[in-house]
This record gives sequence, structure tokens and C-alpha cells, in this order.
Amino acid sequence: MSVEEFEEFYAYSVTRLIGQLFLMTGDLQESQDVVQEAFVRAWGRRKQLSRDAGPEAWIRTVAWRLAVSRWRRHRRSAEAWRLWDGGRQEAAPEPEPAGVALVTALRQLSDQQRRVAVLHYVCDLSVEQVAAETQISPGSVKTHLFRARAALRPHLTIEEEHGV
Repeated sequence: MSVEEFEEFYAYSVTRLIGQLFLMTGDLQESQDVVQEAFVRAWGRRKQLSRDAGPEAWIRTVAWRLAVSRWRRHRRSAEAWRLWDGGRQEAAPEPEPAGVALVTALRQLSDQQRRVAVLHYVCDLSVEQVAAETQISPGSVKTHLFRARAALRPHLTIEEEHGV
């Protein structure tokens, strides 16, 4: 992939990838950070990315793995931060109501169900593509999708009744 092709790829896909990771993680700032870091890592591999079947999938997978690594690191250091700031936490600004409803509903799912549901329904990947990206079997993907739909159904029904 040439420099120009990479720049085009970035411009075309960065916003969509941030949105997808936001739905997976529930944290916009974190999503922006990990997607940017994934693109930085992709820059050094841009010649290989052109040979890969899905450079966008590569970026999404790297960003997801970065987010998971950060969660683990954060979980280990959370107690130290609580001690340092005396338990004071600043509130983040509230996002849009529709975004809150969607993220709240998605948080009812396990991490794996949420990731699979976002990849399938938001990223519009087939079951086989989701299986390849998450490295789980297509049967497991279908099971996660079934359970995710069942868990989300009460939340989506309420929203639909209110015209959201």
C-alpha cells in the first residue's frame, strides 16, 4: 500500500472504526486512542496490509487488543489511583441520549457477545468474517449472536415503543 493509498484508507475508515470500537468498549476517548495507535502500527506494515484480505479488520483487531491490554493495566492500577486522589472522581460529560441507551444495552452483554454483535450488526460482517476476526468458530459466533439478541431484546423493545 503506497503512502497515498494508506492516507486514503485512513480518511475513509478512521471515523467508522472509532465508532465500531466505541460500541465494543463503551468509551469514546479510549476508542479514539486505540484506533489511532492501531493506525500508527499499521503504518509500518502498510506494504503487508495491501496483501491482507482486510486491512480494516486488521486495524479493528489490533485496536481491540490494545483496548483489552489497557483494561487489564487499568484494573491492576485502579486501587493505586483511588488512594492517590482520595476517592475523588471527576464526572465525564454526558453523551447523546441515543448513544447512552445503546451503550447501556450493550453493557448488558458479555465482552465476547458485545464484540460479536458489533462486528456482525454494526460492521456488517458475515458470521464467517466475525469468526475469522475473533478466532472463534462460526457456531460459537451464532450462539453469541443469539444470546446477544435475547439479552438486548427487552432494551430495544422499550426504545422502539418510545420512537427511539
